[in-house]
Amino acid sequence: MINELRHIRAFLAVARHANFTRAAQELHVSQSALTVQIQQLEEALGVRLFDRNKRRVVLTDAGREVIAPLNRIVVDAEAIVSRTREITGLRRGAISMAVLPSMASGILSTALSRFTAAHPGIMIHIHDVVADQVIEKVKKEEVDFGVATVTHADKELTLLPLFTDRLFAFLPQQHPLSSRASVSLQQISDYPLVLMARGTSVRSMVDQALRDHGLTATAAYEANYMSTALSLVRAGFGIGILPEDAGTMGSAQNLVELPIVRPQLTRPIHVLMRKGRSASPAVQQMLQILRDITRKPSDSARGKE
Repeated sequence: MINELRHIRAFLAVARHANFTRAAQELHVSQSALTVQIQQLEEALGVRLFDRNKRRVVLTDAGREVIAPLNRIVVDAEAIVSRTREITGLRRGAISMAVLPSMASGILSTALSRFTAAHPGIMIHIHDVVADQVIEKVKKEEVDFGVATVTHADKELTLLPLFTDRLFAFLPQQHPLSSRASVSLQQISDYPLVLMARGTSVRSMVDQALRDHGLTATAAYEANYMSTALSLVRAGFGIGILPEDAGTMGSAQNLVELPIVRPQLTRPIHVLMRKGRSASPAVQQMLQILRDITRKPSDSARGKE
C-alpha cells in the first residue's frame, strides 16, 4: 500500500525533473533514499513507473497514466492540511448553538460582537428556542452546544455553569408600583400580569414560585417572544416578569425595571454539551468569551436570560 505522501511526492519530483539527482535536491533527501521510495511505490502499485538510462529518466506508460491522479492526491491532501490549519487558527469554520431567546437578545449579542470582530471567517448559526428544545438539539448533536437552564441531571449531557439568572418586574412608568425600589412577588400578583407562554423556562419558573408561596395571579396576556411581552407592558396591559437582560431590548424603552424580592427569582444557566463531544477551537473560544462576559463585575448584576 501507498501509506505515505512522501512516496507520491518523490514520484512527482522525479517525473518533473526527469532526473533523480535534481529531484533528491528538491526534496532534501539523499539520492539513495529517493530511489528506495520510488521502488516502494512501484512495488505497491505493481508496475514500473520509470525507464532509466545513464542520461535521463523517462516515464513509462503506467507512469504517465498515474501522474495526474497522484498529483490530485497531493493537492487534495495539502488543501486538507491548509483548511485544518485555518480551522485551528480560527480563520474559517462554523459554530452552531441553541440558546434561550433572551440570551440571543442579551449577553449573546455582546459575545457575538467580540467573537466576529476577532474571527470574521467563522460562520455562526443560532437557534433561539425554549429550554427543552435546547436540550433536545444538544442531545441530537444538531448543534455544538446549548445555553439554557436544566432542572435535573441528565447522563447524556455535560453541564458547565455559566451564571445565575434573575427575573425582574417590568412596568409602565405610570404604574402605581413604578416608583418603588423593588417589588415582592405578592405585590405584583395583585395586578394583571404579562407572562411568557407555558412551556418556556421563564414561565415554569414564575408558576413554580407562585405555587410555592401560595399565591394566585392573573395572566392577562401570554407571549411567545419577550419583545411582544414588553410591548404589551408598555401599552399598559400588565406587569411583565422577565429576565433582567430583557431590559436591553429596544421594546423595553421607557419601561421601569424593578428587582423582585421576597423571593428573588433566580436560576442557574449552564452551557450544555453532549457527553463525549469535543469542542472545536472556535467553540472553545466562543465559550471563553461567554465566560468572560458573565464573570465581569459590570455584568454580574445584569440578568442573563
